Amino acid sequence: MPYSILGKNAMLNALGALAVYVSLHSADPGESGVNEISGGNPVYARKASTWNAAAAGSMDNSNAPVFDVPPATTVAFVGFWSALTTGIFYGAAAVTNEVFTGQGTYTLTDADLNLNA
Repeated sequence: MPYSILGKNAMLNALGALAVYVSLHSADPGESGVNEISGGNPVYARKASTWNAAAAGSMDNSNAPVFDVPPATTVAFVGFWSALTTGIFYGAAAVTNEVFTGQGTYTLTDADLNLNA
């Protein structure tokens, strides 16, 4: 039996309260958050994320964090974490690959958590 929309919304709101940092990854982060980018000047770091209340089994970020990205880096995934460093990895979402030949910034304008798939 599938979860009801109210059940999905409750699960997503609970996850949003835990997954308060986002990361960038150069390849699939798997189950543990591997392939997180690093380095640069200014140095890459995870960013705080805030979420709108879940509705219809989906939840969207309510802020647009800006990341410093080192040169020679491809951003391919965003990850969801409990902490600024280390912490618990809750999952990831693929994004359209963006290749940085030089130092640059990446703005996460839209991150969706969805239980309707």
